[in-house]
Amino acid sequence: MNPKVNFFFDKAKQWQEEYEKLRTIALNCGLTEELKWGCPCYSLNKQNIVLIHGFKEYCAFLFFKGALLNDAHGILIQQTENVQSARQVRFINLQEIFELETALKEYIYEAIEVEKAGLKVELKKTEDFKVAEEFQYKLDHIPALKTAFEALTPGRQKGYLLYFSQAKQAKTRQDRVEKYIPQILSGKGLDD
Repeated sequence: MNPKVNFFFDKAKQWQEEYEKLRTIALNCGLTEELKWGCPCYSLNKQNIVLIHGFKEYCAFLFFKGALLNDAHGILIQQTENVQSARQVRFINLQEIFELETALKEYIYEAIEVEKAGLKVELKKTEDFKVAEEFQYKLDHIPALKTAFEALTPGRQKGYLLYFSQAKQAKTRQDRVEKYIPQILSGKGLDD
């Protein structure tokens, strides 16, 4: 146990017993405990394996390379359609964790083997993401915008492409594109 991580468990108002059980499971698998992104993170040789986090409706183990796991028990969940690598196992009570303890250990050991083997999740490239029609029109008609967009990091490009294309209505997509043109032109990402 890493004393720096204790504050996460001490401050928990919800899921405290569940967090403690998940912590015990991860530590019993020989992982190193650290605090990352404000959450307990368990790693092997500085490579992230699994993280504990919680939400209003559930707490979860998040496997960083969960997409590469076999999921023999059918318990891994892709948080959203755009999450490419990570997968969660969600819990709404302590009993569920006890019932899945053996399976969770199997998944952790499999995740360790994935990491030892150096396996990587093949991530989609920027060009694989849908470009909203409204944004494509602006790129085609404003050369400076196209140049500025292409100069952004792939992560920033993906952020914009997802944000623009997720809107269902053309008016909303148009408004989003218009709002962020100055930010793109200044070389900033969506959340900068």
